[in-house]
Amino acid sequence: MNIFKGQNLLEFSDRFKSDLDCKEYLAEIKSKTAYKCSRCNHTAYQPQKDFGRKCNVCGHIESATAGTLFHKVKFGVRKAFFICFEMATTTKSLSASYMAVRYGVTETTARLFMHKVREAMASSGNYPMDGEVHVDEFVLGGKDEGKTGRSYDSRKKKAVTAVQLTEDGKVKRMYAMRIEDFSAESLQYIFVNHISRDAKVTTDKWRGYRPITKVYDITQIESNNGMNFKALHTMIHQVKSWIRTTYSWVSDGNLNRYFSEFCYRINRSQSKDTIFNNLICRMVEAKAINQSKLVGN
Repeated sequence: MNIFKGQNLLEFSDRFKSDLDCKEYLAEIKSKTAYKCSRCNHTAYQPQKDFGRKCNVCGHIESATAGTLFHKVKFGVRKAFFICFEMATTTKSLSASYMAVRYGVTETTARLFMHKVREAMASSGNYPMDGEVHVDEFVLGGKDEGKTGRSYDSRKKKAVTAVQLTEDGKVKRMYAMRIEDFSAESLQYIFVNHISRDAKVTTDKWRGYRPITKVYDITQIESNNGMNFKALHTMIHQVKSWIRTTYSWVSDGNLNRYFSEFCYRINRSQSKDTIFNNLICRMVEAKAINQSKLVGN
């Protein structure tokens, strides 16, 4: 398969000139996995002229987009490909309102499809961080009168992030997730989902990490106003600034999706040439998402 490489928009536009070009790309990705008819489970088919597949037994025709997150995209697969390209290759992505104007769809349509893309960007959790890992919690939102620090009843959105560092102290990988509060019960999920038991973890001296030290190798040191966690706090500043300047506000239910998008680009910053192809493969492999799930959040 001749996968698309690079970040050049003109080259991308030349490669995907029509919906049919996009369907051919999807069909080539789908051809790498064994075929099974969704109706009768038969495993043999005949290819169709629009890159669909027709079951040899029941005659059911499966479109190139069937079983992918492009299924039932009513505004065109080519526009959907362009949105994926923008979200994967740009540094800061675009808001749904701007994406809607850019591609001639409604803001709601753009937002819902972008949420689908963010779902595909979410980490599988199959490759936990090892080596040197720094963890810290933070909040998003304006100031609450009379609320400071880690106030449990603050209206601010609470989150925790972890970064894996290289030998020279640079960020290798990053994950962030929304939490209900700053208790050990909430903080543990970033460890369970993204950090290996073999990792050497460093946190500040917040007491919420103490119970987790029974399971993970955690060293607690003074934060010194972030000076002891420079790389980590730089990433926290970047994700907070990105959400504030690009989207201005996000709901609690969508916050993890935005974190997934941000971390997806950060974690693949060294493989930008293939990041679009990686995202499309994820869109093909992902399970269908009910629109009501997206609307509800």
